[in-house]
Amino acid sequence: MTLNIHAISAIYKFEMARTWRTLLQSVASPVISTSLYFVVFGSAIGSRMVEIDGISYGAFIIPGLIMLSLLTESISNASFGIHMPKFTGTIYEILSAPVSPFEIVTGFVGAAATKSIILGLLIMATAGLFVDFDIAHPFWVLGFLVLTALTFSLFGFIIGVWADGFDKLQIMPAMIITPLTFLGGSFYSISMLPPIWQQITLFNPVVYLISGFRWAFYDVSDVSIGISLSMTLVFLLICLLTIGWIFKTGYRLKT
Repeated sequence: MTLNIHAISAIYKFEMARTWRTLLQSVASPVISTSLYFVVFGSAIGSRMVEIDGISYGAFIIPGLIMLSLLTESISNASFGIHMPKFTGTIYEILSAPVSPFEIVTGFVGAAATKSIILGLLIMATAGLFVDFDIAHPFWVLGFLVLTALTFSLFGFIIGVWADGFDKLQIMPAMIITPLTFLGGSFYSISMLPPIWQQITLFNPVVYLISGFRWAFYDVSDVSIGISLSMTLVFLLICLLTIGWIFKTGYRLKT
């Protein structure tokens, strides 16, 4: 079967155009919010704290803050992107067009992941204005950035299909993802916790994302890079299988 590049491009360009129309909300707001974290935690509080694993506190929190924005924005962008056609009814035109599920997902998820990757790079550049840091493994930083954005954009696509109202689009990022990110080692190393809490924290999937991303920056991590990468790929596979099931059954797409 020939891949319909024109269909993918049309969906992708439409979603990206929405970003440029709402540039202040889509890009400027997350960057400014994250900058405030650097000012408060990195400069004000960080100047009074000792190093963690030989890294200044301001530099230590950079991967966690980037991951916090990356996860939230990936989910929000993808969920809103697919939910709007459902809300307006144009989803039926997409489904009836000669466009395969793979092409639909590629267009929506590709645009959401692109926005998140751009935002992640902007936050990384902004961090350099507040904190001095070096990157130990640039290739892995970019790799984790792309893999995480893609995985959670797929997750956001699932949420957008599942949600039957705009209020539900905010439930997952606000009530689940953000707390898990804060409790997943964004601002501390889990080795600083009591042993029992270290074991409990390992059940938080975000720990593996932040740990792997921090390893790519500074060559230090709470869990091995192999486990971090494996957990991310497993979640990616689960999202792909779930989306495949959604299109196969028409769950909340054709009703």
